[in-house]
Formats: sequence, structure tokens, C-alpha cells
Amino acid sequence: MAFTPLLTELIDALRCLPGVGQKSAQRMAFSLLEGDRSGSARLATALAKSAAGIRNCNRCRMYTENEICEFCSDASRDDSTLCVVESPADVLVIDNATGFRGRYFVLLGHLSPLDGIGTSDQGLDLQAARFLDLYLKEVFIAYNPTVEGDATAHYVAELADAQGVKASRIAHGVPVGGELEFVDGGTLSHAFSGRRSLFQGKR
Repeated sequence: MAFTPLLTELIDALRCLPGVGQKSAQRMAFSLLEGDRSGSARLATALAKSAAGIRNCNRCRMYTENEICEFCSDASRDDSTLCVVESPADVLVIDNATGFRGRYFVLLGHLSPLDGIGTSDQGLDLQAARFLDLYLKEVFIAYNPTVEGDATAHYVAELADAQGVKASRIAHGVPVGGELEFVDGGTLSHAFSGRRSLFQGKR
């Protein structure tokens, strides 16, 4: 069955969302068009306003409607620590869950030489400029334990070291409440390599 041109265009547009294939896009399109379409109109308006009004912060590249985001404009945050993350979503997760009160920098991706994504594509030149900040003492690298994440973390750590800034990476291992028999080998390997003494400084 052939869809109308407008319906085809809507389905194709919905497929730009991550994890949405042809069938999922069709279900979404039909759901938006069924019944009261006021919700669809609100969605369309919100998308248009967001696309036009939301930008990346000039300092950390977090999403904002101003030149500087609320994290960078917050004077109570610690200028001596900087957390480097892959996406704006990571900023919110870390800030809500950890109580981290330093600054952030969003790389908006990771290094992947096989896909042609290099250092010039991820704003690492801007990141290097942050290391020149007079007050910066330590960089926390919060990246996923993947091949690309490891490569990105290593490169950021090298940039920090070249400027005399301490670099550390968040630990990866067995999740809280997890059982060893159900933990995959890669995660368990990370947990072993990142082990620490229970009596550090006492023995």
C-alpha cells in the first residue's frame, strides 16, 4: 500500500529518531494523526521552537537558550574541577546523581577513527583551551567503557597532562546490588583492574 506524500514525509521524518525503524515510525505517525490532533499541533510547535531557540553553550556546549548555560553561569560552582562528558544528557545524569559541583564540558560525541571521527570533529580544541584556565586543577572524564570511549578518555587525559592538569576517569565495574554470576566478563575485568584497598593509608 502506498502512503500519501505528506504521510510518507512524516514517517521519514520520524525515522531520524534513534532506534526508530520503518514500522515504529508508521505507528508513531498514525498515533499522531488519530483522534484529537491538538497534541500533534503542540508537538510540532514545540519542535519548531526548540530547533530555532535551543543552542549550545559557548563555554561548555550544554543545551541552552542563552549564550551561557545555567551551569556555567552558576557562580557557586567549583572552577577547579571539570567533568568531561559525551552528551548533554550525561550532564543531567551526573549532576542529579552525584552531587558534583564543578564545571562541565560536553564533547558531543567520541573519537572513532574507523568512522572518520577525529579530534577536530569533537571540539577538543575548545577542550584544550579550558585546560589553560588559571583555576583548573583536575579533570574528571565520564565516558562509557567502550573502545571509542577509552580512546576519547585517553586523548583528553593526554591534553590535561600536557597542561599540568590532573586527569581521572570514573570507575567502571560491578553495579550496586549486582550478583557476580550475572555480570559479564568485560565488566568484571574492569572491576578487577580498578580495585582499591579497603584500608588505604592504614597498612
